[in-house]
Amino acid sequence: MANWREVGQALALRVIAGCPQPQALNEAALAPVGFVPQSDLPEGQAYEDFIYAQGLVPTREGLHDFFNALCWMHFPLAKKRLNQLQAREIARAGVGQVRGPVRDAATVFDENALLIQASDALWSALTEHRWADAFLALRHEWSDARLWTFGHAALEKLVQPYKSITVHLWRVPDDVAHEQIDAWLAQDLTADKLATKPFSPLPVLGVPGWWPANETAVFYEDVSVFRPRRLKGAAEKPYANPEMTPSV
Repeated sequence: MANWREVGQALALRVIAGCPQPQALNEAALAPVGFVPQSDLPEGQAYEDFIYAQGLVPTREGLHDFFNALCWMHFPLAKKRLNQLQAREIARAGVGQVRGPVRDAATVFDENALLIQASDALWSALTEHRWADAFLALRHEWSDARLWTFGHAALEKLVQPYKSITVHLWRVPDDVAHEQIDAWLAQDLTADKLATKPFSPLPVLGVPGWWPANETAVFYEDVSVFRPRRLKGAAEKPYANPEMTPSV
């Protein structure tokens, strides 16, 4: 998060001082899009379609859209790719009451993704919800794992953190370097892959070093947060995810 803070702190101070958020973001000139007030979005036009057509992002005051703008600055290629996928689906199927699998998954990713580069052992433990293995037996492996924040709704939640905040993991291969992450992700985000929803939920405050309370093993014994993997066909209460902002 240090690189996000480096850019975001100065922008936040401008906004706090009274500068309209879209203006402050545009002055930074760090994104491949411009930012305009939410009122510039024509009534009846889909949010993602407007961005694709105009190269402008309707932006409300507040943390949610502030973090979205920071993501545009740090992942410009991946954000453009997500927007292209959304716009193509809108052109193909219209807006409608239901987004459809590709738009739905793209929205989940945009709002809630956390990228992870981890060993096979750690990845398996996380995706199989073997939380004691992932966070205790394999705790030493987290020092070699790499995490990239992406989802702006998740970031908004983390401003006032609580135990059940859950992100959606997206695995990054070991051979992808930090400076390649945006270009790699833009290529990896395909409609076919997103339609399969290859996400794995992670109660993010379980990450070692991210929350003081997780220094004790009892933290991970809360099965209302660190749930076992559900059996195929079994009903399960959804994880507590950040609010999804409609792209309509």
